[in-house]
Amino acid sequence: MHENSSGSENLHNIISIDYNANFFFDRAVKSLDRYQYEKALKYFRKAVEYEPDNPVNHCNMAGILSETGDYKGSNQVLQHILEHVDASMTECYFYMANNYANMESFEEAEKALITYLEEDPSGQFMDEAEEMMELLHYELNRPTKVNKIKSREGMVEHEHARKLLEEGKFAQAVKLLEEIVADCPDFMSARNNLALAYYYMGRFAKAKESIQGVLDVEPGNLHALCNLAIFFQHENNEEELSMLVDMLSVTVPFHQEHVFKLATTMGILGKHEAAYGHFRRLLKDEEFSSDASLYHYTAAAACNSGRMDAAAKYWRHCRKLDPTNDVPDFYLAQLGPLQNSGAESMKVSYHYHLPFEEQFKAWEHHGEAMTEEAKHNPLIRSSFFWALRHGEPHIKLQVIQTLELIADEEVQHALQLFLQEPGEDAELKDAARLVLMRLEGHSGGHSDRDNSAQHRGILPEWHDDWQQVLNTVFQCMDKRSDPFRKREIGNLWSAFLSRIYPNIPKMRNIPGWAAALDYTAAKIRGGSSTYEQMAERYGISSSTVRRYARQMDVMRADPEDNRSDFRPFTEKV
Repeated sequence: MHENSSGSENLHNIISIDYNANFFFDRAVKSLDRYQYEKALKYFRKAVEYEPDNPVNHCNMAGILSETGDYKGSNQVLQHILEHVDASMTECYFYMANNYANMESFEEAEKALITYLEEDPSGQFMDEAEEMMELLHYELNRPTKVNKIKSREGMVEHEHARKLLEEGKFAQAVKLLEEIVADCPDFMSARNNLALAYYYMGRFAKAKESIQGVLDVEPGNLHALCNLAIFFQHENNEEELSMLVDMLSVTVPFHQEHVFKLATTMGILGKHEAAYGHFRRLLKDEEFSSDASLYHYTAAAACNSGRMDAAAKYWRHCRKLDPTNDVPDFYLAQLGPLQNSGAESMKVSYHYHLPFEEQFKAWEHHGEAMTEEAKHNPLIRSSFFWALRHGEPHIKLQVIQTLELIADEEVQHALQLFLQEPGEDAELKDAARLVLMRLEGHSGGHSDRDNSAQHRGILPEWHDDWQQVLNTVFQCMDKRSDPFRKREIGNLWSAFLSRIYPNIPKMRNIPGWAAALDYTAAKIRGGSSTYEQMAERYGISSSTVRRYARQMDVMRADPEDNRSDFRPFTEKV
């Protein structure tokens, strides 16, 4: 009896084994650690039996088959995963490409690799895929043709848009960036640069909306926070700006691009001490130590924060790195007398070019050479377009006169947009009109139809009802206005549609919109037209003219002026 009792107790102490997928998975991993591939394969197959819908176990089985040289069997498993288990496991195509390459089936390897690149959203094996493309190029004696790389979707287009921004081609950049963001809403760099593009065009509400969209997804996105700080400064929103600057002031970025963004932002905000610290940190990096422009930025921050000797040192080094540039010599010449007089600081622009007054002096002495440089130097062109929007009146006049020397399509577009800016000085607009008329005369002139077609590039498409509004205005203007006036009306209409895009209403009342356009153009020009006069001209009621003209008030609202001399930098990927 005692022995039976003891045996019964021992039976109660036995722990039953729960045979499930995890059990066999653990056994398989232990076998792999001991290089027992046959055992590991057997255990992974058992795991698949218990969980046939788990793609991980299938992948592990395919991996072991590949490891043991059964490339064909491995590919059969991988194909089964894609067809019957989980089609989203696009990395299987990369594994299959490896197997085909090991089988020396290079054509099949290429097909699988192309499918991986075109369908995989994460790009987990991008480096390995690029190495395999080099191998296939060698084996097949031709490059691998890939139509698109899904994990890098939008990156080439984004780089092009970023260059357009830096060249001052804001309307083109907006159009391209809007397309990128529509296709890739998680592309935060594109959304940040779209906000900057809106900002440069004066579409401040859209700029903030775009930045807020980034921060809703990534509250700590440094580029977005820096851009938001600049927008707050533009709005004179002191309370919000102060809180944000306090946060940015204690931020120490790790990535060099973030350091550069924060440094430039602090310079724009007038926090020159902080900007100086960040720029000096960048100079310690070998990657940036030969960048002459960075030495100028550091010198400017030093000068603006009262470090005159340090500023002189950095400008001397800038001159050594870039001996043909006049910028360091100009500021060193300015700095000498100030140091002798005991001045504590000097306000210096962070832009790495001569102040506009000095550029124009250089133009007087070296006009042809300077014109050629401006035609091909994006930084100079960009600075001119920026000054046209934000410079002092006398600077704007000089820019307008200088742009006539450059005389290309981008210049004409910039001047046309300038004419639509509310609140600009009438004499400046007259000067811009005169330059435009001369440029149009040199190019042989355009018909009204050509003029309206030129504006369409600002918008992603041009609807028939929009053109009908223009045609209605032109018909009423035929006997009372010159061709240039029609072009001005076309520019105004295009600018209005661009500013409210994509929330453009259906143009059901063509005469109403035409009257509103005519009325708004007259007011911007300084005319004395009334609702009643427009109502009589277009055969509608004065209340209808008033209703539609109010919707066009966006063209006559005085924007706040931003005099910052240092533009926010675009974000790279």
